[in-house]
Amino acid sequence: MMIFDNLLDIELQQIVSHLVLLSVAYLLALPIGLDREQSRRSFGLRTFPIVAVVSCGFMLVGLQVIDSTDGEARVLQGIITGIGFIGGGAILTKNGTVAGTASAASIWNTGAIGIAVAFSRFEIAIVLALLNFLSLRLFSGPLKKRLTDGSGDRE
Repeated sequence: MMIFDNLLDIELQQIVSHLVLLSVAYLLALPIGLDREQSRRSFGLRTFPIVAVVSCGFMLVGLQVIDSTDGEARVLQGIITGIGFIGGGAILTKNGTVAGTASAASIWNTGAIGIAVAFSRFEIAIVLALLNFLSLRLFSGPLKKRLTDGSGDRE
């Protein structure tokens, strides 16, 4: 009976740990999604946190069930490729201008945030989230127009 109790304790600790990690991924991506939502971009408040959580979740599952670094690398590679495919859908070309590149790059970044959190590399996840959010906030609107003289691609 004591062995069973110990197993339950270990599983409960693992469940709580995973819930915390998934929540951190969600919270770090939320401001990016909020910014994109307020800017009325192709992806928004729901998409960015979901991508971060799913990336974190896939990586956590990979870390739990795969016992080789080669296998873990394949999971990581699949996540990166899949998110790149999603981001590609945000990029549009119309009348010689390109739109959606910042959203596509941001969606890829939130995937990296989720992966970093899965590996408990919070310093990387936090820096990625901050740099993404600040880049979207600082280099948009009037400041972007002033810096690019209005001739830059639309993001």
